[in-house]
Amino acid sequence: MSKFYGVVGFIAPEETTPGVWTEVETEREYYGDVTRNTSRWDSSGNLNDDLNVNNSISIVADPYASQNFQSIRYVEWMNAKWKVTSVEVQYPRLILSIGGVWNGQ
Repeated sequence: MSKFYGVVGFIAPEETTPGVWTEVETEREYYGDVTRNTSRWDSSGNLNDDLNVNNSISIVADPYASQNFQSIRYVEWMNAKWKVTSVEVQYPRLILSIGGVWNGQ
């Protein structure tokens, strides 16, 4: 099991003016462990195959992460941003399952 230290991205809607909502991105740094490390190439009819990872990262959650775990969208790991496909709460940790490359909002 390897160690993890990196950025976790939260995206949540916020009311900027009355009746107008925008998505606000917040990045925070966390420590944890990489509990599963696998990858696969998917051929989706594109010119190049898509790289998908099936990794699980267990982070030590602070109060912000515990209260906003439903807003976690990506993890920065190995010089790339990866989509978070699911979050499992196992207090005091959050288990983040990551998939394909994050392409932004």
